Amino acid sequence: MIELPVISNELVKAEKLAAEQPKRISKPNWLRVKLPIGKEYAQVRKLVDQYKLHTICESGNCPNMGECWGAGTATFMILGNVCTRGCSFCAVATGRPPEYDTDEPRRVAEAIHLMRVKHAVLTSVNRDELKDRGAEIWYQTVVETKKLSPETTIETLIPDVKSNWDALYRMISAGQEVVSHNMETVESLYRRVRPQAKYKRSLEQIKLTKAYGKRTKSGIMLGLGEKDDELYKAMDDLVAHGLDILTLGQYLQPTKMHIAVAEFVHPDKFEHFKEEGLRRGLKYVESGPLVRSSYHAEKHVNV
Repeated sequence: MIELPVISNELVKAEKLAAEQPKRISKPNWLRVKLPIGKEYAQVRKLVDQYKLHTICESGNCPNMGECWGAGTATFMILGNVCTRGCSFCAVATGRPPEYDTDEPRRVAEAIHLMRVKHAVLTSVNRDELKDRGAEIWYQTVVETKKLSPETTIETLIPDVKSNWDALYRMISAGQEVVSHNMETVESLYRRVRPQAKYKRSLEQIKLTKAYGKRTKSGIMLGLGEKDDELYKAMDDLVAHGLDILTLGQYLQPTKMHIAVAEFVHPDKFEHFKEEGLRRGLKYVESGPLVRSSYHAEKHVNV
């Protein structure tokens, strides 16, 4: 018998939010993507199924899945596919996660090895119920991957550890080249978009990661109702806290239960924001409507 995740209070809040949403606005032509096809896509699909792995490509409804999987790459999501958070933008299931799988690090490492990827991205759901926030599984997954694929570079897109800095240091001490933690939005929208997160706490996490000696990265979604000046302030805050790399992409509403799109930002404006971020001191900015945290992540290793 399959045990279904328990519906959380946060999901109830999300349903209430959905009822208050304005009518969806039409998606512009520049957001159209190709359907996933091809031999490489089929090979990745086979390995993901064979090793019983989760990918944020699927769980997060990423619009670039066809392109990335077609190129033989994927972003693996560890620690299950049920999140303890109830963010109003995210398509990942919310509830009480099942017990985590201690064999997962080995399976992920073997899949990455068989795929022969040059750069691997690892991410996870939030596991707030775990004392170490899942840090040991994070550590072991990176270590096992490096053991089987020593030439593979790794980016870890880690969750908010709720100021458990011992957990943070364990997560980032396994030898990965890039450590990413997404801000997701501007400070004024945090309560609505990330109700269980704190803007300043995420900035502090990035600051400590940089002080540890890691290349730092974060991502912000646009089109949630943020003002340009608020985005510029977020850029300044990130630079002040040691951020190296920023990704900017268009928010896409995954279901009617999630927060609605306030605006579809034109590609020209994304280009302007890229130039503005570089002018303000960021080392690298990946900016465009279809950009996601792990999009072209292999470029971010040596910036």
